[in-house]
Amino acid sequence: MSTKRLMTIITISIIGIILLSAVFTSWYTVDESEQAIVITFGEASDPITESGLKFKLPWPIQKVEKLSKETFSLKFGYKQTPDGEVTSFDKDTKMITGDDNIVLTDLVVQWKITNPKAYLFNSESPQELLHDATSASIRSVIGNSKIDDALTSGKAQIEADTNELLGSLIEKYDIGITVLTVKLQDVELPNAEVRSAFTAVTDAEETKNTKVNQAEKYENQKMSEAIGEKDAIISNANGYKTARIEQAKGDIALFDKLYAEYQNNKEITRQRLVMETLDAVLPNAQIYIMNDDGGTMKYLPLQTLESTKQTPPPTSKDTETKAEEGSGQ
Repeated sequence: MSTKRLMTIITISIIGIILLSAVFTSWYTVDESEQAIVITFGEASDPITESGLKFKLPWPIQKVEKLSKETFSLKFGYKQTPDGEVTSFDKDTKMITGDDNIVLTDLVVQWKITNPKAYLFNSESPQELLHDATSASIRSVIGNSKIDDALTSGKAQIEADTNELLGSLIEKYDIGITVLTVKLQDVELPNAEVRSAFTAVTDAEETKNTKVNQAEKYENQKMSEAIGEKDAIISNANGYKTARIEQAKGDIALFDKLYAEYQNNKEITRQRLVMETLDAVLPNAQIYIMNDDGGTMKYLPLQTLESTKQTPPPTSKDTETKAEEGSGQ
């Protein structure tokens, strides 16, 4: 085989390899959970977030770096294996509070990549930088907190302060990361006896809150009952008021009628009223109307007249029947 022919074969092989490499390195895909950066001779382009098949210039002119869009979790102070086993790092979690007590604090930081270009080029190891910033932030916040707050009711405020401080540090470092949430997993004392005492304090605090809630519930219940009773009393009073007003109106109407009759015949009306009053005051008394004009005293027995009214006199037919019975005997 001649040298010329050998050189031709080698040249064709190299060209074929280059063409194959260009074909296989000119296409790439971006998944829905990914974002991509195309790097041209070391210079990064804007992030590509749309999923699908994409084209680029072959390597080594352009290359692609793919980063996930998902939310990541940084476990500070402990490590959890896939089978659920937890390993603690007391050296990282041991901190001093503002009142010179030692506590063990571990937490979880939720974060995601929001600037792929900064994430790739502004830091050699963004995740290590995030870990160090988390350590600095939680130590600063715990150092300004009292131990009672760290162990009991102040955890929410510690989380909020740590989140704010860590977010400002990461924004200052400009490493393409955004901190979403900071969640304290556990805050405890290194000494078992002291930890037990503070656990008792925490239980007492929870019991106090429960009792306060129960007292407020009882107060609200009694207030509702009292308001209901008050409304019932007011309703009854308004009903009684309305009844008395209507009764007074009826009495007024009756009085107006009596007064009209009195105006028509004063003497008769006066005497009738006197008799009705005596009958009401003395229902069982024998009442006589007497008239003394200087001669024989005359009187009118009202009860006798009333009895006569109630027992009608016998008719002529009854008289004849009695006479026949007498003659038959």
